[in-house]
Amino acid sequence: MGFLAIDIGNTRLKWALYEQARSGAALQAHGAVFLETIDSLAEAEWRDLPAPSSMLGCVVAGDGVKRRVEEQLELWEIEPRWVVSSAQACGVINGYDHPVRLGVDRWVALIGARHHVLARGAPRPVLVVMVGTAVTVDALDATGRFLGGLILPGFGLMLRALEMGTAGLKAPTGEAVDFPTNTSDALMSGGADALAGGVERMYRKLRSRTGQTPLVLMSGGAAVKLAPITELELEVVETLIFDGLLQLEAARLAG
Repeated sequence: MGFLAIDIGNTRLKWALYEQARSGAALQAHGAVFLETIDSLAEAEWRDLPAPSSMLGCVVAGDGVKRRVEEQLELWEIEPRWVVSSAQACGVINGYDHPVRLGVDRWVALIGARHHVLARGAPRPVLVVMVGTAVTVDALDATGRFLGGLILPGFGLMLRALEMGTAGLKAPTGEAVDFPTNTSDALMSGGADALAGGVERMYRKLRSRTGQTPLVLMSGGAAVKLAPITELELEVVETLIFDGLLQLEAARLAG
């Protein structure tokens, strides 16, 4: 009855094997690999795992990467299944102008965030911040409607853009500080403040729109960099996309 959840981002593939597809299911194993190494998953990370009975994945890296992962999944007799953004699912309503064009990672994270809100008690708005190669800041109201969100370049993209477009800015990565006194710190602090400002502005907009204090959930590989400098009470949830995949699979099995 094992369930394999796969999240393929722009840089890494993250996977988690659960005992079954339901909320609160025991996590049996998990891992992450860079996309350059996914062709060895069946012979390495997945070789000794108990065979899952189903899998569900979310992929933003493109069809070529998805096909490579499907080849690795031939290790087991399971049907590869991939999420496509839809108008609604698991109590979340997709308010995008064209729902299928909403990034599938954002869609699944919203579903995971809605589950976290309801598991804590009364419904409330939630701001979902995904910090990876790009940073997304998405607003969900208390009824589960996705109101809209921001897409910003992540730390690495910001730094590379400055290095490419400005002479003399080849400094190594610095630290985010209040008053930078060297170029490395100035670069990192500028990017960090820009991202934190986007999160904080969307938080105020969501609070004003709904009249309620939103819960702020942050996830993604670079969340550890952004969370400490964001002047909001927030919670880092590393499993947000996996939580969404669990909800979607459980709903499918329930019919």
